[in-house]
Amino acid sequence: MRPSDRVDRWLDDLASSLDTAAALVARGRAAFDGDPAIPLAFEALSNRVGDLAKRLVAADPSRFRDPIWSQAARNRDCVVHHYDRVDSDALWQTVARSFPELRAVLDRVRG
Repeated sequence: MRPSDRVDRWLDDLASSLDTAAALVARGRAAFDGDPAIPLAFEALSNRVGDLAKRLVAADPSRFRDPIWSQAARNRDCVVHHYDRVDSDALWQTVARSFPELRAVLDRVRG
């Protein structure tokens, strides 16, 4: 597999993950607070999004130089390694606000 094919596949995976996150956010904060599966899904999506961000930055640092890529990677590390201390408000804000910002950057990168 060519490196550019791999990057394209990761970008597709990232777009799909961000779309899934947006669909869950659309259910609203009350659903997030009332259904324990949604915060767990947000944690899993944060892991996936951050992992993909790390891969993309490593594959092409100049193309993925916007600080939001490293922010997504750091968020992943926090959620994965400190899952027992994840603040539900911060998790909601990350997925509800930061993920759409990342989606906008992703759309610009994909051009």
